[in-house]
Amino acid sequence: MRLGGLILAAATALTPLANQAAEPGTGGEWVAGSTVLLWPEGAPGALGTEDRDRPTLTLYPAAAAQAVGTAVVICPGGGYGGLASHEGKDYALWLNTLGVHGAVLKYRLGSHGYRHPRMLEDAARAVRWVRAQASDWGVRTNRIGIMGSSAGGHLASTLLTHHDGGRPDAADPLERWSSRPDFGVLCYPVITLGEFTHQGSRKNLLGEPADPGLVAGLSNELQVRGDTPPTFLWHTVEDGGVPVENSLQFAAALRRAGVPFALHLYERGRHGIGLANGHPWTRELAFWMEGRGYLSR
Repeated sequence: MRLGGLILAAATALTPLANQAAEPGTGGEWVAGSTVLLWPEGAPGALGTEDRDRPTLTLYPAAAAQAVGTAVVICPGGGYGGLASHEGKDYALWLNTLGVHGAVLKYRLGSHGYRHPRMLEDAARAVRWVRAQASDWGVRTNRIGIMGSSAGGHLASTLLTHHDGGRPDAADPLERWSSRPDFGVLCYPVITLGEFTHQGSRKNLLGEPADPGLVAGLSNELQVRGDTPPTFLWHTVEDGGVPVENSLQFAAALRRAGVPFALHLYERGRHGIGLANGHPWTRELAFWMEGRGYLSR
């Protein structure tokens, strides 16, 4: 089953939107805080022309002297009803300390009337956009990851399990690029839309009543295949918002499919803790990324 979706970048209040998306090979550089429209002429299925209808990426490049050639698209959480800034820009700035470029996705939301597949379309478009620009900025096309927290983790895991290779004959040059991330980072993610789901995320994504076929198709523990990218997951056992079973079930599915993964569980910690003033998960992620070669020059 192939399903569609996108991510929208959290833009700073004073940063104007670019009036057109850069085309592959046009040169230029990632300017900190600059925001790019993913569909300058309007996103598919847009309900209007306001900012909430216009998916974007906000760019946070690593310093040139430290850059290692890796980039990560970041999907903030918020139950598909909002976008948590501490799970977007803050992550990007932390990734910069590793020499990794961050690109924060502002994706369309259920609270604004959108339903699947719009969110997945946005996420896929974001990865295509970064891949299309990669050579201009020293990013390797095989070192583009996706990262998400909570409902943003659901969106990231949806792209990890529902990517495509692009359409070589597409009129839109960006659609010719693969949407497959090279790796995933899932922070206390919503994974399932079944027994252990976060009900608010499911409602905002699918509406009510939810189509049973979409519930199964977007329960991403059921969609893992051998080409699912390597994934780093972490969760707290006492998470009262998104049960730890979400990460456990996804890790088990990755194991069955033979997909490399790392799973880190912590006994304590509320839902949505983000960086949590230097939580150990950041050190574990840096160790994992280094071991897989994502931090090498």
